[in-house]
Order: sequence, then C-alpha cells, then structure tokens
Amino acid sequence: MARTLAVRHGLTAYHYDYHDARGHLDRRTANNVPLLDAETAYVTNTPAETAAWVINHFPIRFEWALDDLRGLFSGRPIIAEGWGLRPELVAPIMKSRKQMIVLVPSDDFRHHQATVLPRATRLSHDVSDPDLAQRNRLERDRLIAEDCVTQAHHLGIRVLEVDGTKDAETIADEVSDHFGLTP
Repeated sequence: MARTLAVRHGLTAYHYDYHDARGHLDRRTANNVPLLDAETAYVTNTPAETAAWVINHFPIRFEWALDDLRGLFSGRPIIAEGWGLRPELVAPIMKSRKQMIVLVPSDDFRHHQATVLPRATRLSHDVSDPDLAQRNRLERDRLIAEDCVTQAHHLGIRVLEVDGTKDAETIADEVSDHFGLTP
C-alpha cells in the first residue's frame, strides 16, 4: 500500500519489513537481541508464546526503524508501513491520530492468502513439523493482528479491515482519503 501511495502522490516509501529483515540484523547482533529460531517459534512454542515474544520485541526494533527514518533524506513526505509500526509505539510521536491507519487482514483473507500466495503457503525454514509450523504461524499472526487492533482502538487510531472484497486500488483510495492526499 505504501508503494502504491508513494507512486500516486509523489511520496517516499519506507518498508519496515524489508529493513527489519535485512538492515537490522547488524543492530540485533551488536545489541545481543535474541532471535527465535524457526523450530522454537513455530513448532516448540505455542502461537500465544511466540506472539507475546514478538510483541515484546517490537519496541526495540521500532527504535531501529526510527533511526532509519531519521537518516532518510527526502524532499518528499515519507509514508512508512510494516507490522512493527505498532499503534502504541507510533502514537506518542504523532501530532494527530490522522497520521496513522492500521490495515489488518480478516481471518478469512489471511487464510486465503496462505493458500494462494506462493510465499505464504509454507515456511521458508526447515522445521520438524511443517504443517504444525504453518498453522502456528498463521495463529501467531492472527494474535499479533488482534493485539494491534485492540491497541489502535484504545488509542483512537482508525482500523481498516482488508477482507479481499475490495481491490488494492479501492483500498488505496480509502487510505488516501484518510490521509487527505489528493490525486
């Protein structure tokens, strides 16, 4: 969505997931921040345990994203997206609740994606029980999304549930309207 809005409105997009998966590894290592291995995260732990672990580590990773954003020089406004940009972390630095919108997939849409998108149909890690790992990953993601929605509602931040009934352009229109972006 950030990429779509960046192209439409001449913004600079920051993709949290990309930077977190690639550029933050050195910070994780330097700061001795643990990383759950796939077997622990998706087979040994319950989805609730892994979700709690991930949520607990978002604040550390959020600081790295803020460092990235402070170092991003652009003559254009920046739009940032990603699952680690949590309402409870972003809200304290916003001037207005209109500066954030939370997009969350419905359970049905999440399961649809997991059966249709090649990158979502299975884990890319070797684990002892791939089927259990996939079920646990989907449940972990659901729990994290549920917590994000709870936090957003508590903070008065708009939540837009994506259920697959609207195409990406229609969702982009809604998000553009939320931010007051004009074509």
